[in-house]
Amino acid sequence: MSGAAVHYRVEIADLHAHLFRVTLTIAQPAAQQRVSLPVWIPGSYLVREFSKNLQKLSARQDGKPVALQQLDKCSWQIDCVPSTALVLIYEVYAFDNSVRTAWLDSQRGFFNGTSLCLKVHGQEAMPHVLELVADKAAPHWEAATALAPLKAGKRGFGTYLAADYDELADCPVELGTFWSAQFKAGGVPHRIVVAGASESFDSARLLADTQKICEAEIHFWHGRKKPHFKSYLFMLNVVDDGYGGLEHRNSTALIASRRDLPRLGDARLGEGYTTLLGLISHEYFHTWNVKQLRPAEFSRYDYGRENYTQLLWFFEGFTSYYDDLLLRRAGIIDDAAYLKLLNKTINQVLQTPGREVQAVAQASFDAWVKYYRQDENTANGTVSYYTKGALVALCFDLTLRAEGRTTLDDVMRALWLRCKAGPMTEADFAAVLKELGGRSFSREISAWIHGTRELPLAELLPQHGIDVREDPAQLQQRLGLRVSETAGIQIKTVLRGGAAEQAGIAANDEWLGVEVAGTAWRMAKLDDLLLYAGSHRKLTALVARDRRILRLDLQLPATATTWRLVLRDAGLVKPWLAVPA
Repeated sequence: MSGAAVHYRVEIADLHAHLFRVTLTIAQPAAQQRVSLPVWIPGSYLVREFSKNLQKLSARQDGKPVALQQLDKCSWQIDCVPSTALVLIYEVYAFDNSVRTAWLDSQRGFFNGTSLCLKVHGQEAMPHVLELVADKAAPHWEAATALAPLKAGKRGFGTYLAADYDELADCPVELGTFWSAQFKAGGVPHRIVVAGASESFDSARLLADTQKICEAEIHFWHGRKKPHFKSYLFMLNVVDDGYGGLEHRNSTALIASRRDLPRLGDARLGEGYTTLLGLISHEYFHTWNVKQLRPAEFSRYDYGRENYTQLLWFFEGFTSYYDDLLLRRAGIIDDAAYLKLLNKTINQVLQTPGREVQAVAQASFDAWVKYYRQDENTANGTVSYYTKGALVALCFDLTLRAEGRTTLDDVMRALWLRCKAGPMTEADFAAVLKELGGRSFSREISAWIHGTRELPLAELLPQHGIDVREDPAQLQQRLGLRVSETAGIQIKTVLRGGAAEQAGIAANDEWLGVEVAGTAWRMAKLDDLLLYAGSHRKLTALVARDRRILRLDLQLPATATTWRLVLRDAGLVKPWLAVPA
């Protein structure tokens, strides 16, 4: 395939300047060939303007310069001879250590095709070849990608084939010195590469737990049959402090804290490691739910603008429901650990006033301007389609199970078949619910997905052996605040309707102290408030705003509660949490 229609040669231009060099060869260009760099990456719903990192773009035919015209922020047009190969050369600055863009330094490289590979208009459906070039400046580096190799060496450098631009954009590349291992799940080879781990990393445990997750999810979707993909690659970047993931068709890019990896000699299942396994479970579930079964609006991606859908509550929210549930079904966590995770999700939603303002379907549509652009008012005006979407899934599952005709598991598999593992609409979801559930669920869809009333969890959970108790809330929740205490008490968010808002406390204030019964006290931590207040309910908060000291009357609320889930009847909960036969 050396004579491929579209060929990208990616090499290191300068490690210390964080620059990749890309040589794009178009074998048969149009007379007025247009190229563009995406403005977003599927799975992360924000216009990120990747073209801001592209520089020194030039064009040649037969070794001679060809004029370039920039059309807009991310598109260029080249006037050229159609019968002669067009060569574009450019550099990309890569210094975003996330899963969304590109990174290059002396220790590691990483990129998504959306950050490095110009799209050739008119030839998006043609075969694309990616050539990864080894560099003398990094003699021990290896390369890993889920693309099919054409001619690649033992270290992974060489040429890879993508059927079209979409596949190229959906297969990121990891470069560097990393730990690597393989296993099989559902009869399909899987590989994990981990960059940046310390010597305490228990690689065998991560490998075994990831295999359990993959087996459980393949079984969920296909039973004993093989999945639709031929291989799978996990790419985990381990850093001092970080968390996130981005799904791809047969791979995923992950980032996690070094402290969250399993450690040699430590058999405990810590909170950080549980969170990492939940992330792995979430991104792997996306292999079916969003990369194959996907919103109808995503039938073909438009890389040049926002792609709107109201269905992220399903594709992110339902995935968030199953990520922890499948950890339980895989036997990695027990009932108590699962209920603790579920409890956390419920309280996150209940402590978000925005749930009474924005329906989860609207939150999906607004992701481009709200979820990925969070500020001090986000909790008051929006709701997360991840967390509330997960609770919507829980409500549907518990309702279906209580009525005895079907389960949400069956609904998910039926949708896979109905939509032929492809584009789906809300109407498809409603139709499958009616078919399997034996009645219309339009009322629930209207109330839970398009409405803002409380979800009926308090009624549904006890039907499945789980009681709901109320415990006293932490002081932040009682006051209606979210704060940072790293350098004094910094107000991050003031929640709607809370005591802090009624007192006039605002985001970005610094809470310095409190006056109680004529005596003023300096506060170092928020909990100092209760120390100095004693039995008093009426206080004066001393806050600094724009260097001005304000005295604000504060009424301490009497009570505030959070939910605590208690397993009452393991027999009732077992069919829900256990692996289906």
